[in-house]
Amino acid sequence: MSTWHAWERDFLLGVVRLVAGAYPVWHHGAPSAAQTIYFSNHTSHIDTLAILAALPSELRHQVRPVAARDYWQRGKAKVHIARDLLNVVLIDRKHEGEGDPLDPVREALRLGESVIIFPEGTRSAEALPQAFKSGIFRLASEFPDIDLCPVYLENLQRIMPKGAIWPVPLICKVHFGGTLQLKPEEAKADFLRRARDAIVELSPAREALETAARTATSDQ
Repeated sequence: MSTWHAWERDFLLGVVRLVAGAYPVWHHGAPSAAQTIYFSNHTSHIDTLAILAALPSELRHQVRPVAARDYWQRGKAKVHIARDLLNVVLIDRKHEGEGDPLDPVREALRLGESVIIFPEGTRSAEALPQAFKSGIFRLASEFPDIDLCPVYLENLQRIMPKGAIWPVPLICKVHFGGTLQLKPEEAKADFLRRARDAIVELSPAREALETAARTATSDQ
């Protein structure tokens, strides 16, 4: 990344900090420079920016967000941000081409880079994440030596909800939990549940939110 593009990226992330806060909360000590797969709940278009803004500046250059090619290749501004500022790993979520959509992520991990993924696969207006898709399990199976770090974005679904153009003046905190790995012989369903629970545990209002979710389900 050129010096100019690095300045542009930091300016963009500074705007995110100004608008949304994106204050980091490290629940298990200081951040590590070790290669990591950060996985988070997915609530808005600025989720990636909020996580990058919360990370220490010295770690940002080695962390690549994973995002949908069909979204980030529409319009010159998006292409510039994805390619030149954030070094996004673009995936074909619509399976329009040949090969596995996860192949670009595998390549980034083989090169020693860290990535940010959203295992739900799509954005949600809910405060707690939906059930995870299998991609994170496949990556954990294929790269067992890479730690996975759960991230919970607090309030971001209210600051920049789906379809919003202007942010609501609230404060977002980015909660980073302790790392985890796939256990030997752990079943896919068990791992996906454990990974989701690791994010839920980071939510300050998890008990109230889970109770409300159970009540809503029982009323349907």
